[in-house]
Amino acid sequence: MYEPPLHRQENLAAIHALIRAHPLGLLVSHGSSGLLANAIPFTLIEDGSRFGLLRCHLARANPQWRDLAEGGEALVVFQGADHYITPSWYATKRETGKVVPTWNYTMAQARGAPRVVESADWLRAQVEQLTQQREALRAAPWAVSDAPEDFIAQQLRAIVGVEIALSELRGKWKASQNRNEADRAGVIVGLGDDAMAAIVARALPPD
Repeated sequence: MYEPPLHRQENLAAIHALIRAHPLGLLVSHGSSGLLANAIPFTLIEDGSRFGLLRCHLARANPQWRDLAEGGEALVVFQGADHYITPSWYATKRETGKVVPTWNYTMAQARGAPRVVESADWLRAQVEQLTQQREALRAAPWAVSDAPEDFIAQQLRAIVGVEIALSELRGKWKASQNRNEADRAGVIVGLGDDAMAAIVARALPPD
């Protein structure tokens, strides 16, 4: 990942928070099937290691899990808030006109060795954890146990689990850090109530 120091996010808690808020990651691998990428929802486990574990499940019909079983390394990309930035928001546009558009975004990239898991107990625990995390936002949350047991058992046989012990976890927060204070203020006003406005407001400008 191209990572200028100005945009490097080194706060591990902030990176973990991004993954939990945006758990649909792009799982990228390279094996016998070639280069593959699939959008997969992940759960993040803080297991005492430096970066933690990522867990997910894939459809058994998805060939990617077989490539992951071959070993090697997997890459997972998590995309956070993003927004187009028009130069019309910059005070510099009115002063010199020497401005161009850009795009602000936050993202995390995780790397590690994947392990394929076919245990029904592991799969059920992963599905339940993922479900609980998302359903907790609802007034009347749905639970895996709400479905008939034989149906759930059938569904579990149709999926395969993957666990990735993370060896690297990097974050990038591109949030107008390169603009002066007046330009940054204009971006915040222009973004309004978009999530990126708060990110720009918290991001540190250059020294």
